[in-house]
Amino acid sequence: MRIPLAREGYPFILASIFGTIILFLAGFKSVSYLSGGLTIFIVSFFRDPERDIPSETDAIISPADGRIIIVDRVFEDRFMKQDAIKISIFMNVFNVHVNRVPASGKVSGVFYNPGKFFSADKDKASLENEQNALLIEADNSKRFVVNQIAGLIARRIVCYAKEGDKIERGKRFGMIRFGSRIDVYLPVDCRINVKAGDKVKAGSSILAYW
Repeated sequence: MRIPLAREGYPFILASIFGTIILFLAGFKSVSYLSGGLTIFIVSFFRDPERDIPSETDAIISPADGRIIIVDRVFEDRFMKQDAIKISIFMNVFNVHVNRVPASGKVSGVFYNPGKFFSADKDKASLENEQNALLIEADNSKRFVVNQIAGLIARRIVCYAKEGDKIERGKRFGMIRFGSRIDVYLPVDCRINVKAGDKVKAGSSILAYW
């Protein structure tokens, strides 16, 4: 039976549990209660529930839990080098932070850029924050980008995917710790299914259709 927690959370959870026990046994009961509350929060942050993947084969699904903050046509000049539809998803610290593949295909490139840590809901976060972008060629030969962006609190992006990997829609490909954002760039001929303000779930909400 799979434990519904991201493996990256185990060191944090175990350290917090150990610290809580030590504080309690040392007689610092009030502090241990606070530490216990922190442990519950950490467990909640690293939760990784299973999701029902949509059956529509032309559906492009959300890579992240959170709120849509941008849906706009832009010129994506770093990876696709063409006009694209940009969809930005902001994840607060209470959202599930495990990231899932929006559409099946092959990873054409992985581009990591260390950067700053502005609040992930700010426009400049897309360019200046620490980020890790995947350029993916979908099974239908169309290209799209998924860009993991660290937020104000986040300090480490986790990405399992590597250049040349075949990836499957809905499968986990990484996570971002403690508040973050994901930008998705899609071809302009996609039919968009979301708008700014919508709440989405990774692996189950449909962002667009090919």
